[in-house]
Amino acid sequence: MTTTDPVRGPRSPRPTEDLGIVDGLVQLSFLVQGILGRAADGYDLTIVQIRLLGVLRDREPGMSQLARLLGLDKSSATGLIDRAARRGLVTRNAVPGDRRAATVALTDTGRRIAGEIAAEVDRQLNQAVSELTDTGRKRLSLLASRVVRHEAAGLGLDPGNS
Repeated sequence: MTTTDPVRGPRSPRPTEDLGIVDGLVQLSFLVQGILGRAADGYDLTIVQIRLLGVLRDREPGMSQLARLLGLDKSSATGLIDRAARRGLVTRNAVPGDRRAATVALTDTGRRIAGEIAAEVDRQLNQAVSELTDTGRKRLSLLASRVVRHEAAGLGLDPGNS
């Protein structure tokens, strides 16, 4: 929200002024997407590819579940997995008893890169919230977790810890 100083004219909000829920979340999303984009660029990956690595850090889903977790249609998820497999980041593993089904898992290289990206994103996000008190950081974490888990439950998804 822009306010007007009677002498100096319009001015930007002070850091402590509330942007409102919509503007605050949208601008926070831009900040997070920027951090993810820079981390992805460092490995010549897209944001969707680092989301894939993040999802696979703590699970080995089937193709349909993976598509749902990433919000992609099955053919887009298949293309994503094909590209990641060619780069040596993921592998498909056959499901015993169902020759049409496969799960997707990180390779050692994929796990290493996922860990490096996670560490860089962690560093940059912690820097972004460094002006908050410990209580404020905990509160933001709990509120963000609550929103994410509520939305995921509505879609029948488990957001995990990725």
